[in-house]
Amino acid sequence: MKTIGGKYEIFRQLGQGATAAVYLCFDPFTEREVAVKRILPEVLQDRERGKQFRHLLMNEAALAGKLIHPHIVQIFDAVIGADESYIVMEYIQGGTLEPFCTPAALLPIERVVEIIFKCTHALEYANRLGITHRDIKPANILFAHTDGPRGYADGEIKISDFGACIQSGAEQARTQVTGVGSPAYMSPQQLREEALDHQTDIYSLGVVMFQLLTGRLPFQASSNYSMIYQICNIEPPLPSALRDDLPPALDAIVYRAMRKETEQRYATWQEFAHDLAQAFRNQGLAPHQPVIQDSEKFETLRGMRFFDEFSDVEIWEIVRFARWEAAIAGTHLMRDGDPGNHLIFLVEGCAQVCKEDRILDELGPGEVIGEMAVIDRRHPRRGADVVALTDVRFVMIGAQSLNRSSDACRMHFYQGFLRVLAERLARTNVLLSHT
Repeated sequence: MKTIGGKYEIFRQLGQGATAAVYLCFDPFTEREVAVKRILPEVLQDRERGKQFRHLLMNEAALAGKLIHPHIVQIFDAVIGADESYIVMEYIQGGTLEPFCTPAALLPIERVVEIIFKCTHALEYANRLGITHRDIKPANILFAHTDGPRGYADGEIKISDFGACIQSGAEQARTQVTGVGSPAYMSPQQLREEALDHQTDIYSLGVVMFQLLTGRLPFQASSNYSMIYQICNIEPPLPSALRDDLPPALDAIVYRAMRKETEQRYATWQEFAHDLAQAFRNQGLAPHQPVIQDSEKFETLRGMRFFDEFSDVEIWEIVRFARWEAAIAGTHLMRDGDPGNHLIFLVEGCAQVCKEDRILDELGPGEVIGEMAVIDRRHPRRGADVVALTDVRFVMIGAQSLNRSSDACRMHFYQGFLRVLAERLARTNVLLSHT
């Protein structure tokens, strides 16, 4: 069997561009499928192009093991040599967002907002590590295609190709390569070759959002010169001018992300993400959609005090294994003596804890319920009834899911449980002191 680097067994070629080919390979050491991007031999032999693309590969290889996020393609290994240069990455079965950038194949509006929301959090994570992507476009956002429950393409997204990125610090001058990127997605600052930061990625993601919503780029041009002139001097149309079913909230988000001057653009990824999350609560956006989007789940958990110490990566992990439920007033959320195989966090409404008709406590949004039976496996039974006083929404987390979660996530859960117990003991002591 043919190999790359003498160790990655080639299954098949996934694609090829002007400078590199990507292969699906098997890594026998880790026993997993990987994607290997190898620079074409003719590019390596070209003095100028070979030097530039080795540089880009080195730039991306320097991130191996650093960018660990559920919405960023992980880099495992890289080799930069005179005769062979390649990078080994996480394999994502599917394609890119490019097929969904045409009027005939647009994704539902709420799905687009969710995708962009996840991108904001992935790029905010990279920014905290001092990394600006600098080449955000649909071709660099992978989409794991599956048949979703609502009849359209579903699946997670992963941002890829950090070869053109800027890394802050001493290495920034070395990593800022000019002439790299796609002009249609570049910010005015990037086209003018000014000093760049995360706001150039905010602009580029705004262009991607525009294209996913409308099926076309905000600027239409027959040449790069005309494209560059329009980006730097002409205001883009609002997405709703091209698609009349778009709510005003999305016009406002795209408009602000694509402002030409950085002072008028989103200053932070958090601001961008916040407006996207608010769009889900806007009556004009999928008002009858019963499915809670991942972005809303993330924002809800992120806003709870219990999860203050959890990283964004851990919050996304919880989003994947938690269940979101609702119940009307009077419903028993837990019954005394039942198996303690899950815990819940109240999102909306109030609940009452009772023992043999005696009220023990009243709990509101953000409170955790049922953690003791999950923690104490010697007595895995409920010790009281929990009844909804009002209509409630809550997050349910199974004991098995918690036990299978990552070590860091599980540790933060147990630290949170200790804080909850300490606070409840303190409240009990205050009550006892007044009796």
